Amino acid sequence: MSNKGADKLGILMLDTRFPRIPGDIGNPQTWDFPVQYAVVPGASPQAVVCDDTAPFVRAFVREGQRLVAEGCTGIATTCGFLALIRPQLAQALGVPVAASALEQAAQIQATLAPDKNLGIITISKASLSPSHLRVAAVPEDCAIVGMEGSDFARSILENRADLDVARARHELVAAGQTLVETAPQTGAILLECTNMVPYAADLRRATGLPVYSIYTYLNWFHQSLNPKVFPPG
Repeated sequence: MSNKGADKLGILMLDTRFPRIPGDIGNPQTWDFPVQYAVVPGASPQAVVCDDTAPFVRAFVREGQRLVAEGCTGIATTCGFLALIRPQLAQALGVPVAASALEQAAQIQATLAPDKNLGIITISKASLSPSHLRVAAVPEDCAIVGMEGSDFARSILENRADLDVARARHELVAAGQTLVETAPQTGAILLECTNMVPYAADLRRATGLPVYSIYTYLNWFHQSLNPKVFPPG
């Protein structure tokens, strides 16, 4: 017995055309519960990851307000770099906001042995600034590996209409292996990019480490909006 679907999760989407394969946050088949999407016009991957997000805050707020008005009781976004605007979104929307997979970092670190640290794979290490890490409360000493130069990163950031899934899987696994080789104290992996979720199981098999992502975050987040109803004891 459950009240599945009683509340809706609203997801603010970047303005994209790249394929949203199963596992991607933007594919409704990824979720075991209802979600509602709203595209933020002009908010391209390149603009949000590599440029200044400030010009888009009003557009994200406007689309978020529309989702809340339509019954969404929690709001998420489709880019880990939007951690920067989470405080503004939360204040303007008046409902809980889960803006970035990075916001799980402190909780994940707390589960690890004292001699282990969290490792992060991001679509762009060069763009993941101290400000992003600070606002998401990412613990210090997290090893970070970027996907710069990969076909996966080019497909997402250049907003291509095609995606070589097999190649992306190979590149993500290679990034995970680089992470554990260069930072052997890594005890868990966190995927900053919401488009990396389809490859989480491959990373788990290749590294043997727990893998966290926007998928783990939003499943947890949604459970707070729709707690399971248990039968009387």
